[in-house]
Amino acid sequence: MKKVLKIIGITLLVIIVLLIAAPFIFSSQIEDFVKKTINDNVNAKVEFADIDLSFLRSFPQATVVLSEISVINNAPFEGDTLANVEELTLEMSIKELFKGSEEAKKIDEFKVNNAYINILVDSLGQANYDIAIADTTATAETQTSSNTSGGFSLDVQHYEINNSKLNYVDKGAKMALILEELNHQGTGDFSLDQTELDTDTEAIVSFEFDSINYLSRNKIALDAVLQMDLENMKYTFLENEATINQLPLTFDGFVQMEGNDTNIDLTFKTPSSDFKNFLAVIPEVYAKNIENVETTGDFVVNGIIKGTANDTYIPKLDIKVSSSNASFKYPDLPKSVDDINLDLRVLNESGIVEDTYLTFNNVKFRIDQDRFAANGSVKNLMGNMLVDLDLDGTLNLANLDQAYPLDMDLDLNGILTVDASANFDMASIEKEQYQNVKSSGTASIKNFSYKSPEIPNEVKISSAKVNLNQGNVSVPELNLTTGQTDLQASGTIQNLMGFLFTDQVLKGDFNVKSNTFAVSDFMVAQTEEKPATTSEENSSEETKTEKVTTGEEAIKIPSFLDVALSFNANKILYDNLQLTNAKGKVIIRDETATLQNITSDIFGGNIALNGNVSTKNPTPTFDMSLDLNAISIAESFNDLELMRGLAPIANALQGKIQTNLKLKGDLNNDLTPILTTLAGDALAEILTADVDTKKMPLLAKLDDQLNFIDLDDINLNNLKTKLNFDNGAVNIQPFDFKIKDVLVQISGSHGFDMNMNYKLNLDVPAKYLGNQISGTLSKLSGSSLENTKVEIPVGLNGTFQSPKINLNMQRAITSLTQKIAEEQKDKLKEKGTNALNDLINKQLGKNNKGNPTTTDSTGTAKPTKAPDSTKTQEKKIEDAAKSILGGLLTKNKKKKDTVQ
Repeated sequence: MKKVLKIIGITLLVIIVLLIAAPFIFSSQIEDFVKKTINDNVNAKVEFADIDLSFLRSFPQATVVLSEISVINNAPFEGDTLANVEELTLEMSIKELFKGSEEAKKIDEFKVNNAYINILVDSLGQANYDIAIADTTATAETQTSSNTSGGFSLDVQHYEINNSKLNYVDKGAKMALILEELNHQGTGDFSLDQTELDTDTEAIVSFEFDSINYLSRNKIALDAVLQMDLENMKYTFLENEATINQLPLTFDGFVQMEGNDTNIDLTFKTPSSDFKNFLAVIPEVYAKNIENVETTGDFVVNGIIKGTANDTYIPKLDIKVSSSNASFKYPDLPKSVDDINLDLRVLNESGIVEDTYLTFNNVKFRIDQDRFAANGSVKNLMGNMLVDLDLDGTLNLANLDQAYPLDMDLDLNGILTVDASANFDMASIEKEQYQNVKSSGTASIKNFSYKSPEIPNEVKISSAKVNLNQGNVSVPELNLTTGQTDLQASGTIQNLMGFLFTDQVLKGDFNVKSNTFAVSDFMVAQTEEKPATTSEENSSEETKTEKVTTGEEAIKIPSFLDVALSFNANKILYDNLQLTNAKGKVIIRDETATLQNITSDIFGGNIALNGNVSTKNPTPTFDMSLDLNAISIAESFNDLELMRGLAPIANALQGKIQTNLKLKGDLNNDLTPILTTLAGDALAEILTADVDTKKMPLLAKLDDQLNFIDLDDINLNNLKTKLNFDNGAVNIQPFDFKIKDVLVQISGSHGFDMNMNYKLNLDVPAKYLGNQISGTLSKLSGSSLENTKVEIPVGLNGTFQSPKINLNMQRAITSLTQKIAEEQKDKLKEKGTNALNDLINKQLGKNNKGNPTTTDSTGTAKPTKAPDSTKTQEKKIEDAAKSILGGLLTKNKKKKDTVQ
């Protein structure tokens, strides 16, 4: 007995060792086999990170696991991703591993986990999934035999696709299908020509056809048993139930593929007629918990899809949705929706896609005493749609969220009344041929109010009215208030139908009046996309985003508007400015506001504007021409950052200015200029101005250091200057002004950071040098005193609040020296020479009493030593100039006599 047990134990040990060791023995063989199969059969770049073989994982089956598989297309879709698969698991009999490389290996079961399949069909009908390599040399018989030799063959009993995504885009058919969170599994025997396949499918579906979104992330589920005739490619629904969102449907019929044709014969219906089926059609996120909703009445969906689908035809359709005298009430809401009637039908009797049409008759509902009804049809759904629409009813908007859980961050109120009809084709709307639109009736709203976290104030419309007449839409009345703003508007809308039924922008022409218009009332809360908060169990799913407010506000020009506004406003509040008697025209188009002939009173004068402001790009921009006429210098400096940047010295001025500005640059979110981005030029004229040096450190310091002038005597009246600005710098073209009878020329530049680099050239009359010196200079020159000037250059650096004043003494000395020498060039007579020497000696502090002199015939004393050389004379003149300037600049300024 012990011997038997020992033999059994040894045998089991050997088997276990073989099971553990075998994967290492066969792994390279399997990997080579997989690569060879791919290379022989696929025209694409296929890669995988790892391949693993196990006999223990699903014993007695062998398990092959491929991880991180990618399939990248070659031409004509070169570089596109066809598939990414995190893990592919294949199960097969162990004996399949011992087959030769030319023999097909049968797969009993496979699983695909976390896959992304991206199927593309271009406008020429080429598909990126068509990557199989065709054997052009094989006959029909050899082709049949080759399908059973080499590579893998399916003998599947079970398969799974878990947590995957399928993206299907057909550009030629203008169709897009997206399946997300796809989980599908099936059990059957694919080795038989006829078998039953038991399937279970769940997914989130989005479907778009010809730019129309029919499904948007709708949840579907399908439990179906299919009778599969694989030889004839016919699939018959035996037992099945599907749900779209929460709406249950049952299917009967079959689908059969024959060449390029797909024959379809299906019928479907709701298994019950409970009105809860209607709420179940609505996406679950909006329908909420319908199991607790009280309902009456019925809701029935049934349909037939029968015929052939190919490049020419679609199956014939007859789908009906109906309900009568129904109602529903959510348990947590105070109001119910009653008297609900529905009669919708989708019909196609020819199989030609353009002949598909939708009718809706006697569609109505009631909330309290408010009734609303709609009738009409939409024909030629897949071509030039023909719309016939009739709306009639009254609706209290405040009742909507009291009867249905809207779950929106807004608050609506107001009475909407509609009695209107329209008949048009979409081609005329798209081509803006509104003469083909037949419309009539009116729509009005009263006591409308709207609140949202994204806007600063509640919007209220006391009354608004719209008249429709043969495609023309007039708005005779609109009265709106929000925050401090009031608006009264009237005008016309050119393309209301195009705006409502296509993606056209709203075009119109309006006249607007306002007593007060505050720009801040139209600032929109900024939002940004951020990853949505997900639970741990969903952390592996595709990252979703949600819009959250950033805490900032911005003025955004709406992208859906193409309108002209002629306006007249008594008062406009913009930032800290107040404009009065404003009027002009604004054209809003392509997220840009173009201002035409805008005029307004401001700062005791008036302003005129022409130009544009755009919020199309992330950073708003502007390009503007401004004329400021007779505005208060002090007020504009206090309230306009732009004025402070262009002319900081205006802080010390009281008076009036006019200027023509042409400037462009970037704007902040509140549409105030970013000064460092400004470029342009200006022509400014000071009409009247008084100077208060105490308000500007620069002027106070100049007044203190230049003792021979008094800035209180400055005369800036009618002063004109030109300036230009770019890259954050303001450049001043040279201009002159007088401080009493001292001529000052100024040039240079400063930055919006208040750093400056200016040069002043002062022409100082000789009379400021003192009576004795100026008199002597006058005699020397032989001209009047006013013609003798002393040039003093002054450099201004640092900032306007902390200035650095540099007197260019060397240049001043050189200038005065040259002036003295030039004036004496032709007049060096003995008397003049002695007078010059006396002047020079006097300024140098020398005494000539000790020098030997001689007397000429007139009695004038002359030095007995030889005259100075030219260089010596120049040196003395220069020293004298230094002495003169030194006395000039150190002389105490006379105090003003304030006693009259």
